[in-house]
Amino acid sequence: QVQLVESGGGLVQAGGSLRLSCAASGIIFSRHAMGWYRQAPGKERELVAGIRSGGSANYADSVKGRFTISRDNAKNTVYLQMNSLKPEDTAVYYCNAPLLYGDYGSGFWGQGTQVTVSS
Repeated sequence: QVQLVESGGGLVQAGGSLRLSCAASGIIFSRHAMGWYRQAPGKERELVAGIRSGGSANYADSVKGRFTISRDNAKNTVYLQMNSLKPEDTAVYYCNAPLLYGDYGSGFWGQGTQVTVSS
């Protein structure tokens, strides 16, 4: 049984920082790419950042230079460090473990964690 458990969300003022964590179980974590998505009210879910099994990362243009995705294979955990947060970063953030050889957005999802950035 695959489980992805996010933590670290909360309320922060604009300009502040948060670090999200996603602990995975039930998968061979080191073989999977991992992604962070977000969904704001009334908007579609979007890929914020992804990291391949080898460690290469990609980011949405809106978060480049502010967010950093990383992984610790020994802990089966992926992180999203979010700095210089803006009110438009407010959303529910979801962890995604794509299927092996699958695209981001396939596979498994966490339950989501709320991030609220106040102005």
